[in-house]
Amino acid sequence: MRHGMSGLSRQMAVALVAALAIFPPAATANEKLDALIEKFHPKALPGGFASANGRLESEQVEIATKLPGRIAEVLVKEGEAVDQGQVLARMDVADVRAQLSAAEALERRAQQARALAEAVIAQRESELKLAEQECARAEALFDKGFATAALRDQRQSIRNVAFAALNAGKASLNDSVAAIDAARAEITRINTLLDDSALKAPRRGRIQYRLAQAGEVLGAGSRVLTLIDLTDVYMTVFVPAHVATLLAYDDDARLIIDAIPQYVIPAKVSFIASEAQFTPKVVETLEEREKLMFRVKLTLPPDLLRKYEQEVKTGVRGMAYLRIDRNKDWPDALKVKLPQ
Repeated sequence: MRHGMSGLSRQMAVALVAALAIFPPAATANEKLDALIEKFHPKALPGGFASANGRLESEQVEIATKLPGRIAEVLVKEGEAVDQGQVLARMDVADVRAQLSAAEALERRAQQARALAEAVIAQRESELKLAEQECARAEALFDKGFATAALRDQRQSIRNVAFAALNAGKASLNDSVAAIDAARAEITRINTLLDDSALKAPRRGRIQYRLAQAGEVLGAGSRVLTLIDLTDVYMTVFVPAHVATLLAYDDDARLIIDAIPQYVIPAKVSFIASEAQFTPKVVETLEEREKLMFRVKLTLPPDLLRKYEQEVKTGVRGMAYLRIDRNKDWPDALKVKLPQ
């Protein structure tokens, strides 16, 4: 009994074998995906081509506050596409608008002071003209002996006072003009603050993260939203030195994304690092030199990004295929194939 199998154990084993025969284990989701990728990816690359893996990336733009304050409203949601210049969030600007009203009042007061100064100048010019005429008559009468020296001196003094009053009026006008300029500069500054309180999209893109909510009080430079630039999507790959040497800017490339391996996406070489990455400590031998890896950036065409904007996702992984011999034609498996 110790070395044999009991009747019950034999029955359970037979049942298990029968169950496995009738219901074989289902393939996992990962195994199915791997099988699909294997089906569409090229089995072997012909000469003149190289491959590397990477993931789609895009430039991120942080939408942040310029000034401290309270968020009045956030107008967009995560995943929403936005246009350049679109208002994404607004800050509470009640205090800034009060400053604007005060500055506009100062401008109106300065305008009134300017009008008053111009009227005073006109009056002082008239008074000066009359004083000069009376002074000239007093001089003529004094020369002929019909007026005293005291009268002449009095008329000269009146003329000098009128001239000084005119200069004071002109100085008052200049002061009012300067006050107007200062008030207008303050209005411009405050309007700039109002414009900065409306957080706008600097370029077309999609909201990736919403980092703050209405009602929160933030400091200057605090992030409110993260924007993904939909006009600049690329895949970064690392290739060995012998591949990087043969690449040139604007060379054609092909991308196959793991999640959609049935499509082949065109790209262009937009950047080749001038310095190697992952440099080993010893590089004397050929084997060690081959470990030098160079960063290469493959950018998707802007018109293609615009057409498939709703389908573009960053962070997904895939394979990049590079043509290092420009005389070679792309194999059939790597010819461009896009969703219809």
